[in-house]
Amino acid sequence: MINKDQFLEFALSKFLKFGSKRFTLDDLAHELGISKKTIYENFKGKEEIIRESLTTLLNRLRSEINQCVEKEKSDPILTIISIYRIGLDTFKSFSPNFLRSLKKYYPNVYRLFNDFREREVSVLVKDLLSSAQDKGQIRQDVNLSLTYQLYFNRMEHILYAEKTNFFEKFTPEELLNHVIINNLRGISTKSYLDKNDSVFLS
Repeated sequence: MINKDQFLEFALSKFLKFGSKRFTLDDLAHELGISKKTIYENFKGKEEIIRESLTTLLNRLRSEINQCVEKEKSDPILTIISIYRIGLDTFKSFSPNFLRSLKKYYPNVYRLFNDFREREVSVLVKDLLSSAQDKGQIRQDVNLSLTYQLYFNRMEHILYAEKTNFFEKFTPEELLNHVIINNLRGISTKSYLDKNDSVFLS
């Protein structure tokens, strides 16, 4: 019998693949070879399972991001690239239906994801952009607030556009280069590029 953490990881993998609405508790019980009654002995219902499994994912992301911030703390631009690399590596396992169905059918759970994105990741990236500008890595004429809204805050909308799943056509590294790295290169100072251009060309 699997433990709770293993159960949540398995449930999450199925919700990410098929969507939070489409994959049912009957499907979950069947694939695990357990009864639905057993599930209800440990959880109040499907929404609680989705919430706890998503919380597990967000905690893992939070830990990975904190590690990359610590590792690259002397270079805000490298830190931003690392954060979005983590995000893209995670997003590639998402079905486009996952966030859509989460937002539609489980808005309270979706709020967990949105709060993580808005109150943690967005704040962190904005702070890093500001730090990069203070360090002379980003040009002083760049409007950071506008730049963030135009390029760095729209990733999920770009990657999960209604008619195109970009992960079906491009690798996470290609997407990272075109959505994030090329934009950072365009706003970086000449002095930073002269010393660190290999960061953008690797």
